[in-house]
Amino acid sequence: MTLSSMTLSSPPDHSASNEETVLLPLLAGYRPDGEAIVEQVRAELLTDAEQNERAQLFRLQHSPAFVRGLATGDRIRFPADTPEGYLLVQRSGNLCIRVMNRHSMVPVLQALRPEMELLDGRMDMETPRLAVFSIHVSIGFQTVETLLDRVTGQFPGTVWYYGNVYDAADGVTPLDWWQAFLAPV
Repeated sequence: MTLSSMTLSSPPDHSASNEETVLLPLLAGYRPDGEAIVEQVRAELLTDAEQNERAQLFRLQHSPAFVRGLATGDRIRFPADTPEGYLLVQRSGNLCIRVMNRHSMVPVLQALRPEMELLDGRMDMETPRLAVFSIHVSIGFQTVETLLDRVTGQFPGTVWYYGNVYDAADGVTPLDWWQAFLAPV
């Protein structure tokens, strides 16, 4: 399945804002033939005191389904002369959680969505076999993982993973960005 063949739906943002909402074409990876895979990620254009002619500052309005390392609320400069095409300026403290089922997300979401909402998590998007959630890291990894393991374990063919916790290069090295959010004040 490619991004171009998927319909990603995001819940509408009903917050009042004078900022401009755009879809940013972010690099999600490459196909085996070397062709870039691009995901359109909804973001809010921010007023930037250091605005330059090429790159602008944006706040992501939802966690991406395929772009690694980002979550709702993160601030990025786009475009940027980096391999990713953007520069992460500030993390929001949100975890990006991707849940997939090879058959249908409907029963999974009926069980998972209310429990995520009780923890102040939100569903950023869904497709017939994928859902993306954001939840603040202050809820705690153990709480989040216990919930996800319990609910997804009820539905064969369902898996979940973090989208912004591990280094994209190896998939196992923790990024440790959350230490600043969890440090005592």
